[in-house]
Amino acid sequence: MRSIDLILLNFNETRRRSIKVWTSIPQEKLHWKPDDEAMTCLEMIRHVLESEHYYHLAIQNRGSLEVFESPFEKQPFSTVLAELNFAEPYRNHFLETVKSFSEEDLTNINIDRSDVGYVRSLGDMLLRIAYHESVHIGQLLDYLRTAQVPRIRVWD
Repeated sequence: MRSIDLILLNFNETRRRSIKVWTSIPQEKLHWKPDDEAMTCLEMIRHVLESEHYYHLAIQNRGSLEVFESPFEKQPFSTVLAELNFAEPYRNHFLETVKSFSEEDLTNINIDRSDVGYVRSLGDMLLRIAYHESVHIGQLLDYLRTAQVPRIRVWD
């Protein structure tokens, strides 16, 4: 199996498990947050989806964007399925971009985000994108525990 295939598998498995958690959140808890400074459950889901779009553009740009006009900002929050449906074309485009990279690209292309403190190889950056999503799934599972909501089993 090629590295790109493993990276795509990681993206797909991470998202599959995210969707299991996201869709298990009761509608009445989507706007719950543990404190006034935290994101709500739905805001965190939006953050993950929007961040993936940003990272996709940053990869295409080979670095941070000077200006990011998010299409997500114009969308009102509603349901998890609405968020996923809105994000789907952006997700598909991102995955197609990932598929287009060669094995050499993973080490030879650098993504310059020195404005936020790092420059990473493309391979490293792609793994960090999936890691970002998985960290937020862990946060949401903690949210659900704190809100005394039963948690779905993500390790199947």
